[in-house]
Amino acid sequence: MTDAALTPAAAKDTALAAQPAQTEQAYHYALMRRAIAEIDAAEAPLGLDELATRMGMSPAHFQRIFSAWVGVSPKRYQQYLTLDHARRLLADRHTTLETALQSGLSGTGRLHDLFLRWEAMSPGDFAAGGAGLDIRWGRLQTPFGEALVMATEKGICGIAFLAETGFEAAWQDMTSRWPAARYLEDPDTVLPLARPVFAGKGETRLHMLGAPFQIKVWEALLQIPSGHVATYSDIARSIGSDRAVRAVGTAVGRNPVSFLIPCHRAIRKSGGLGGYHWGLPVKRAMLAWESARADTGPHD
Repeated sequence: MTDAALTPAAAKDTALAAQPAQTEQAYHYALMRRAIAEIDAAEAPLGLDELATRMGMSPAHFQRIFSAWVGVSPKRYQQYLTLDHARRLLADRHTTLETALQSGLSGTGRLHDLFLRWEAMSPGDFAAGGAGLDIRWGRLQTPFGEALVMATEKGICGIAFLAETGFEAAWQDMTSRWPAARYLEDPDTVLPLARPVFAGKGETRLHMLGAPFQIKVWEALLQIPSGHVATYSDIARSIGSDRAVRAVGTAVGRNPVSFLIPCHRAIRKSGGLGGYHWGLPVKRAMLAWESARADTGPHD
């Protein structure tokens, strides 16, 4: 199939690809979601021509989009999207966390090339449900679809991905965490804080709104390097709560700042992905994207 004979859906994709840069990441992630579905449904790995045909695109166009998104070929990327990829990560890039955590987290930390300044809300403020807080919000296109980003005057306090849940469900989820706060739509304030997160460089601020136990779990998640994973048991042990694996899993799931606090890097002992608050396709795409970039180096 050539681009001159595209289906209506593929023609829509081609039109999206030609739109300004702010839609490009959303277009790429929509393509990835479709490709993941095709790969999962196939009984054997799909060649470039076959996968491109199923996506309604020419092989050359499809290859260009893949490379622009993650920097590796569709054939190589399929290796990262297969169902046993998490098990290979567990075998090859299993991070036990104890050593990393010995360095502590004293207000600042590095996340790839991103310089992160963070502050946790006091237990009393958390118990008040955000009373007295102004939380500003905006919507941002990311490599993993559209995100709802929230921030206080101290920094980002929430990132929710909308691809699987939609905006309304994500809004209800996030605002229910801090029901007494005042919410103000203000993308001009919020989005400059969020853009460095997905570029992987620059500086941003983080304001963590959670209970003390949750904060400890989220600190541990920050220590898992990109392209690596840790088990829920590892995380429980690293915070001195060996038997609290279930509570750790709940805290991981309640992380309000997805991707920046990398809850997608927490998996089961068996190598199974476990759950993901914003949908398993998003988690798999994040792990595959990070693994490919860890193997090939960062791509602009």
